[in-house]
Amino acid sequence: MSGLPSDDRPAVGLRERKKAKTKAAIQLHALRLFRERGYHATTVEQIAEAAEISPSTFFRYFPTKEAVVLTDDYDPMLLAAFHAQPAELTPLQAVRGAMSSVLAGLPAAELAATRERTQLVMAVPELRAGTLQNMTETMRLLAVAVAERVGRDPDDVAVRAFTGALLGVWTMVLFRWVEDPGMDLLASLDEAMALLEAGLPL
Repeated sequence: MSGLPSDDRPAVGLRERKKAKTKAAIQLHALRLFRERGYHATTVEQIAEAAEISPSTFFRYFPTKEAVVLTDDYDPMLLAAFHAQPAELTPLQAVRGAMSSVLAGLPAAELAATRERTQLVMAVPELRAGTLQNMTETMRLLAVAVAERVGRDPDDVAVRAFTGALLGVWTMVLFRWVEDPGMDLLASLDEAMALLEAGLPL
C-alpha cells in the first residue's frame, strides 16, 4: 500500500504524464529536424532548442542522439499484452494476440513515427549497430516470458530458437513496411507469424 496521502497521488500521475509528453515532444522534433537537415547534420542543441528545453534536460531523457531514434516503449507493452493472453493459447498464438493488441491501440501518428525511425535505422550505420543491441535485449525479455509460460529455462535451445525466429519475422516485415508505406503492418505481421506457426510451408 502506498504511503502517500490520497490527495498527493494524482500529482504523481500528472508528473509522469508530463515527463512522457516531454519525451514524446523531443522525439517528434528530432525526427522533424532529421527529416529537414539530415541525421548527422542535426545536433542535440538544435533538438533541445526546437523542443524548448535545455541540452541538459535532453540528456535526462536520452543519453545520446542515437537513443532518440532507438528508444520506444514497445517491449514492455508487448510483454504485458503477452502475459494477459489466455493460458490455453500456445506461445505463438499468445504472441500473435499480444502483437495485435498492441498495434491496434497505436495512433496513426505514432505508427508513422515508428516507420520514420525504422527508415533512419536502415540508413545510418551507427543506428543499425544500436538496433542490434536492442533486438538482443528484446529476445532476452521475450525468452524469459515464453520460458515462464511453457515451464522451461530461458536458455533452453527451443525457447531461444522460437524467439530468434520471431525477431527474424518481425524484422523482415518492418523492412518491407519501410519500402511500402501503404502496407498494413498489423495484417502483414500476423500473416508472417501464421506462416511461422504453420511451419513456414513453401
